[in-house]
Amino acid sequence: MSSVTNGGGAKAPFFSKEATYAQPGFSRWMVPPAALAVHLCIGQAYAFSVFNAPLSKVIGITESVADDWKLTTLGWIFSLAIFFLGISAAFAGKWLERVGPRRTMFTAACCFGGGFLISALGVYTHQIALLYLGYGVLGGIGLGLGYVSPVSTLIRWFPDRRGMATGMAIMGFGGGAMIAAPLSVVLMNHFKSATSVGVAQTFLVMGVGYFISMSIGSLAIRVPPPGWKPEGWTPPVVENKMITRNHVHIDEALKTPQFYLLWFVLFLNVTAGIGVLGQASLMIQESFKGSVTAAAAAGFVGLLSLFNMGGRFFWASSSDWIGRKNTYFIFFALGAVLYWLVPQLGAAGNIALFVLAYCVIMSMYGGGFSTIPAYLADMFGTAFVGGIHGRLLTAWAAAGIAGPVLVNYIREYQVAHGVTGAAAYTMTLHIMAALLVIGFICNLMVSRVNNKHHMSDADVAKLGAGTGAAH
Repeated sequence: MSSVTNGGGAKAPFFSKEATYAQPGFSRWMVPPAALAVHLCIGQAYAFSVFNAPLSKVIGITESVADDWKLTTLGWIFSLAIFFLGISAAFAGKWLERVGPRRTMFTAACCFGGGFLISALGVYTHQIALLYLGYGVLGGIGLGLGYVSPVSTLIRWFPDRRGMATGMAIMGFGGGAMIAAPLSVVLMNHFKSATSVGVAQTFLVMGVGYFISMSIGSLAIRVPPPGWKPEGWTPPVVENKMITRNHVHIDEALKTPQFYLLWFVLFLNVTAGIGVLGQASLMIQESFKGSVTAAAAAGFVGLLSLFNMGGRFFWASSSDWIGRKNTYFIFFALGAVLYWLVPQLGAAGNIALFVLAYCVIMSMYGGGFSTIPAYLADMFGTAFVGGIHGRLLTAWAAAGIAGPVLVNYIREYQVAHGVTGAAAYTMTLHIMAALLVIGFICNLMVSRVNNKHHMSDADVAKLGAGTGAAH
C-alpha cells in the first residue's frame, strides 16, 4: 500500500501526515493501544541492566576472562542510549510536527529494532563499538522518537482529558521493563549453551519482536482532522485559567520564561527521584540492618517500580481535575516533607512508614514525567507540543547525571568524614528536600504565556495540523 485517499479525494503517500487523518466514525480510544504498542517496547531500556552480567562473560561463558568486556565498558551502552534519547527528542521535534506520528513512530521502530540487530552482530563478533552504535546510538534515537510522537498525538485526541491520555502512554514506558526483564532472562536461558551465553540470539528475537510491535502501533495511529473536537465537549473558558486555546511555535516557546520554568520544574522533580532510586536497595538495608535482607531489598525496588508506573497514570489523570500546576505543587510540597522525614523513619525503625514514604515519592517521580506533556499543552497549545516536549526532555538527561552524582559524591564525602550506615544518606535526603522547595518556587512562578508569543489565526490555518484546539 503506497498511498491512501485523503478527505479531498486525492492520493496521499501512506506515510505522510495527511494519510493519518482519521475518517468519520473513527474511535479515539483506538489511539491509546497504538501508543502503548510503542511505549511498552521502548520501556525495555530500564531493563537493559539484565544483560550486563551475561555480556561480561561472552568469551568465558561461565565466568569473565581477560578478553571479556568489563562492566564499566558495558555501562556506556545504556548511558549512550539515554543521551541519544534526549538529543533525538530535542532536535527531531520540528520534523515530527511536519511529517506526523506515523512516519516518526515507524522510524523509531526501525531504529530501536535495528539497534538490537546491530548489537547482536556486535556480541557475535565481540565488537563493543557495534553495541555502542546499535543499542546506544541507533537504539537511543529510536527511544527518543518513540517517546515523544505518540504523546503529542494523544494530547490532540483528548483535549478534555490530556493528563489521562499522556498517563496511559507514559505508564507503558514505566512498565515496559517489567515485561522486558523476565522476557530477557527466559530467552537467554533458552538460547544458552556450552559455547554461548545466549545474548546475541536474544537480541535478534527482541529486535524483530519490538520492530513488529512498534510498526503495528505506527500503522494504527491516527490524528484528528483539522477542527475536530470530542462530541459534546466545549473548550474551557480561558480567562484566569492556565489552559490556552492558542498555539505557540516551537521556536517561539524557547523565548518564553514559562519554558525554562517548566524545564527546572521537571529537572528538579526528576533529580530528586532518580538520585535515590539507584541507591534504594542499599539505603533500606543500611537503614534496617539485620531486618532487611538483600532479597527483601530487591523486592522493595520492585515495589518502587510498580508505584513509579502506577503514579504515571494516577497523577496525570488526577491533574485533569485539580490542574497541572496544583499537581506539581503536591509533588514538591509533599515530596519535600517525605524526603525530610525518611531518615527519621529509618532511625525510628519504622519499616512500614519508610517503605510507604518511598512508594509515594516514586509515584510522584513517575507522575512528573506523565504530567509535563499535558502541562506544556496547557501553556503552549497543541500545534507543536510534541516538539516542545522533546526539547524539554533535555531536563531528563541533565537530571539523569545530576541526581546520581549528588547522591554518590555526597555519600562519599560523608563516609570519608566518618559518617557510616544510613546516616550517610541523611544530608543527601535533606538536600533533595531543599531542591524540591526550589521546584515549588519555580512552579509558583509559572503563569500564562504572553499573547505576543501566540501564533496568528492565519498561521494556524496554514499549519493544518489537526490541532484539536484551533476552533
